[in-house]
Amino acid sequence: MSNQQLAIKIENLSKKYILHHEKPTLVESFLKKKEELWALKNINLEIKKGEKLGIIGPNGAGKSTLLKIICGITTPTTGTVNTNGRVASLIELTAGFHPDLTGEENIYVNGLLLGMSRKEIKNKFKAIVNFSELWHFIDSPFYTYSGGMMLRLGFSIAIHSDPDILIVDEVLAAGDQAFQEKCQERIKEFFKEKTILFVSHNLRMIKLLCPKAIWLDKGRIRSSGETKKVVKEYLAKYK
Repeated sequence: MSNQQLAIKIENLSKKYILHHEKPTLVESFLKKKEELWALKNINLEIKKGEKLGIIGPNGAGKSTLLKIICGITTPTTGTVNTNGRVASLIELTAGFHPDLTGEENIYVNGLLLGMSRKEIKNKFKAIVNFSELWHFIDSPFYTYSGGMMLRLGFSIAIHSDPDILIVDEVLAAGDQAFQEKCQERIKEFFKEKTILFVSHNLRMIKLLCPKAIWLDKGRIRSSGETKKVVKEYLAKYK
């Protein structure tokens, strides 16, 4: 397949973590064998432009790690990830914010991290703040924001970055119920035209929204292809 038709190409991707169960002394750190955890192992995946891919698997399967590598929050141990277009993630919504900067200053910092130009951020500034509903706090330092306010601003910046690829985790909970419903409506709009990676334990939603899916199990792709087939195999494993 031509790379121009692909939104994401992942080759031989692996991610290793070193586990420390207690804080070792300097001598112990040399003498003790470190425990390794491979969160992902030899992942190969191609996602076409405009494709909606569901990602399923039990807790600890590597789903969040895969998403974080694709959107650049963390780096792989081995392998490569190539993305074609701007990526926005609806996980780690407060990543990149500086606590001492104001909300307005953080919009520019976070927007630049997402690949927006200063001119683009300036043109969308009013829309970002309107959606977040934070006009009265936009000149206040970020450390004065509540957790919900931080998530609101992060979500609003992400969706106004006009991403080509949107990464969605079902655990999104930005703000109160009314604001969450507004977020969900905006996400539905993105599903109509963007490349989407959707992680969820809600298999009914996966089947409804994503024609294709992958099943991650212990860091490896256990099954991939048509969503109904992948979900059926997944359910058969855990009956």
